[in-house]
Amino acid sequence: MERLQKVIAHAGIASRRKAEELIVEGKVKVNGKVVKELGVKVGPNDKVEVNGIPLEKEEPVYFLLYKPRGVISAVHDDKGRKVVTDFFPEVTARIYPIGRLDYDTSGLLLLTNDGDFANLMMHPKNEVEKVYVAKVKGIMFRETVKKLEKGIKLEDGMTAPAKVKVLSTDKKKNTSIVQITIHEGKNRQVRRMLEAVGHPVLKLKREMYAFLTLQGLKPGESRELTPHEVKQLRVLATKVKK
Repeated sequence: MERLQKVIAHAGIASRRKAEELIVEGKVKVNGKVVKELGVKVGPNDKVEVNGIPLEKEEPVYFLLYKPRGVISAVHDDKGRKVVTDFFPEVTARIYPIGRLDYDTSGLLLLTNDGDFANLMMHPKNEVEKVYVAKVKGIMFRETVKKLEKGIKLEDGMTAPAKVKVLSTDKKKNTSIVQITIHEGKNRQVRRMLEAVGHPVLKLKREMYAFLTLQGLKPGESRELTPHEVKQLRVLATKVKK
């Protein structure tokens, strides 16, 4: 017997947190009866429905995508713009992105149908590092790097300390190339951090997610994660932080 929200998450419908919301909102039935309590457990023979659709457990799948610029990090878009799942026409599982990259940001994005895994990767307390490279306006000096490393006050709170390295500067064009490593996932965080210190982003790319890189991939290309990589990510996210 497993908790209802966990079963929904494993089916790839939503993260466990979102599944809990669906239950409380009365959108989940077990054996034909609406269930609104979060403590309910179900077994393999129980019939679960979400929004009137019977649950079918999918085998978990995990993908790494080199997201191009000009693509929405979503399953569908009301305005008809290209979304990340458009790059997986052969995949029948109901995959969705883990977190998001902005429309104008390119780089490494993970997709899965495993809600628990997605939740594990996205939770800030698990400190999964993400490495970005940004081209910004202006020449970035050491004092600005120190500010970013300590944390920046944004409208939704302070950012956690970051790792920052100026890779190059172009005095003629008045630009800098900066590498920044964070483990949070605030909305448009890297762009807002850099803008807050007077260096608006001209171009942004996520180059690493934990130990994963874009090696061998071109924009729009993807690959399936190996079972070992998935296991490594789980271990990385669940290990005790000092």
